[in-house]
This record gives sequence, C-alpha cells and structure tokens, in this order.
Amino acid sequence: MKRLRLFSAVMLLIGAATIVRAQMPIDAKVSPKHGQAITIDGDHGLLAAIIQKPELQEGQQCPMVVLCHGFGGSKDGPLFELIADTLQAHGIASIRFDFNGHGQSEGDFKDMTVPNEIEDAKKVIDYVRDLRYVGSLAIVGHSQGGVVAAMTAGELEHHVIKAVALMAPAAVLRDDAIRGSTMGKQYDPLDPPEYVDIWGKHLGRNYILTAFSLPIYETAAKYQGPALIIHGNADRVVPYTYGERFHQLWPGSEYVMLEHYDHGFSQNIGHATDLVSHYLIKTLLSK
Repeated sequence: MKRLRLFSAVMLLIGAATIVRAQMPIDAKVSPKHGQAITIDGDHGLLAAIIQKPELQEGQQCPMVVLCHGFGGSKDGPLFELIADTLQAHGIASIRFDFNGHGQSEGDFKDMTVPNEIEDAKKVIDYVRDLRYVGSLAIVGHSQGGVVAAMTAGELEHHVIKAVALMAPAAVLRDDAIRGSTMGKQYDPLDPPEYVDIWGKHLGRNYILTAFSLPIYETAAKYQGPALIIHGNADRVVPYTYGERFHQLWPGSEYVMLEHYDHGFSQNIGHATDLVSHYLIKTLLSK
C-alpha cells in the first residue's frame, strides 16, 4: 500500500502540466517554444503528440528525439518538457506523445499493453522518419516508457536508433506480473481477472498476461548502440538494480546512480533532465 501511495504521488508530480517549471538547464540561449500539436495513427487509435524543433534553414536537417512516458502518465509535465526545451535550444527536435489509453490519445486504458505501446512508438518513429528535416533518431523513456524505449530500439534495425536514454526503466513490471501484484493490487497471475482497478482505471487482463512473459532484456539486448541509464537509489517503485541490469546488458553504456532520488526524480528534476539532455546533445551532435 505504501508503494502504491508513493507511485501515485510520483505520477501526479510528473503528469501535472501546471507545475512550476524548473530553471532552463544547460545555459540555453534561445527561448523554449510550445511546439506543434499533431496526431499520429497509433496501434489503438490516434495518438496526440507535440513536436518541438529548432529554426532550420531550407533543406537543413537536425536530430529527432522520441520521448516515451510511463505507466499512467502523459506527454505533459516538467520531466519531458524540460528535455524538449533544452534539446530545441541546442538544435535538436523532439516529439513527445501520449500512448494509447493515456492523456489525449484515443484508446481505452484497459486495452493498453507494453507490446501495443511498442507498436505506438514504432508508428511515431515511422512518422518522424518521413519528415524531411529529420536526420538521426534517438529514443528516451521513463519508467514503463523506458522498457518500451529499450525494446523498441532492440526490435528496430541497428541503424535506425542512434542513442537511447532510460530514466528509471521499469523492467520490474514483468516480475510484478509473475508475483501477481501490480501497484499493490493482488491477483492470480496464472488466471488474472478481466481487469484490475488501479487509481480508478481498469488495467486489463491482457496487460498482465503479456507482461508475465515479456522478453524485456532479451529484446533490448539486440540494441548495442550508445545508451545512458539514470536511476535513483531511493526509488521504491522500481529498484535501481533494474537500471543496472540495462547497463550490464549494453557494453559501453553510461550509468548514473542518483543518490536519494525517487522514481520521478522529484528531488531535482532539472538535474535529471540535464543529464539526459547533455548526453543526447553530446551523442547526436558528434561528428
């Protein structure tokens, strides 16, 4: 129950669009833009998305970063907005979107699974790859979005994704399903109910069944490009050891343990987003 209350508080912090924004990091020299709101055909209906990009000359290209939110979250809030603003200020575009059944996107939360979120992410990637101004691609994910980002990178051809950044990746979701306990709610993992009520939302039976045998690390291991993993050692939702596992999986990846940070990096969101932004700027703009 304590774990459930903590996770709920974290997600409220991350998802609240009205939270006062932290100071713009990395000495950005241009003002952040609100971005362009678009919709993209997803796996379970239209996905609501926002693209932010720097001003470009005719025919000029820039890198694009795909931002994947976590379980029950959304594209809005300071965590991804700070990253998007900083990237834009340094010549990098980004797209953040709501997965099916989340935020402003279509679909029912009850039908959401990690595999269909991966399909959503692939459709977003296909969309931005067709934009003339997009050059190299990177993907970032927080919590369950970190699992989606890692598995998506593993499923795509090696040349598609140039960099991956995971923020408190929630690979614990498979172990939770095997134990029969998701966000503190108990069920029979071998015969789950039609849905489990979590925060007033219905988590569907198919989510549990697919999570039970989800090949998270096996799929992610197929990606062997540049990667950053950050995790707080005070994370009580997803223990930091799950982040360490991704670091071990990807030789040459960078791993940052944040002392006393929780699952949503609420101790200093600006610092956490700085780490991700610095890494992406360094990696995507290198010659």
